[in-house]
Amino acid sequence: MAFLHRHRGLVPYLLLAPGLAWLAVFFLVPMYYLGDTSLQQGSLETGYVFSWAWGNYRDAFTLYQSQFVRSLEYAGIATVISLAVSYPLAYWIAFRGGRWRNLFLLLVIAPFFVTYLIRTLAWETILSDNGLVVRILRDVHVLAPDGRLLATSAAVVAGITYNFLPFMVLPLYVSLEQLDTRLVEAAQDLYASRAKAFLRVTLPLSLPGVFAGTLLTFIPAAGDFINASLLGTPRQYMIGNVIQSKFFAITDYPQAAAISFVLMAAILAGVLVYARLLGTEKLTG
Repeated sequence: MAFLHRHRGLVPYLLLAPGLAWLAVFFLVPMYYLGDTSLQQGSLETGYVFSWAWGNYRDAFTLYQSQFVRSLEYAGIATVISLAVSYPLAYWIAFRGGRWRNLFLLLVIAPFFVTYLIRTLAWETILSDNGLVVRILRDVHVLAPDGRLLATSAAVVAGITYNFLPFMVLPLYVSLEQLDTRLVEAAQDLYASRAKAFLRVTLPLSLPGVFAGTLLTFIPAAGDFINASLLGTPRQYMIGNVIQSKFFAITDYPQAAAISFVLMAAILAGVLVYARLLGTEKLTG
């Protein structure tokens, strides 16, 4: 204690030390080995040798461009749908939930009590050709008599949206729940309509939740492979499916590592652009 009293400036660094050690062991070290693997050549039989094989990155761009685009497209659509569904839900829970708020939030996160794989398999049953959903859509002529939902892009996007929906709802709820309702009342006292008060007061003040929710939804969705595997076909495969196949089926570890780095770089660049456009400095200031 005497040492800490004499060196108070060290206290913040000592408090950060466990977290920094955790990041070093479970993030930086694996990233180093992943980067090292991405520049290797060889095979599982002959062994892999580090040889500055930048061609792995070139192949990642040229051979799997369609899977990259499809992953970003599916993740983007799922994020937009999640936001459209989650904002009214979070708004209602925050301002109309009353004493039932905790119950409604529990219902939002209840799917997490079931494993990710089981939830996706449930969607496979729901969207099956003989399922209730398809039969109703055929009866109302939304689908052709031989139309189907399973093994389509719509099924993959629906599965991604459902599985990551709570990641959008919870940040939005936190942001809206902390909003000072007196500001909305003041806007209405100044003759603003409910719609204008929402657009001028509520929505801008909830943008931190929108930013956090969209990132928490988009980033894992872009790397997902379970939904495309179970709800789609090879025509709907995303880049996560390619990485999974390279690691566990083809055992082309250098190529898989290179694709992983390209995916991380693409997502990071997108996040930086998104943060700049949304003006996160002002949101968090």
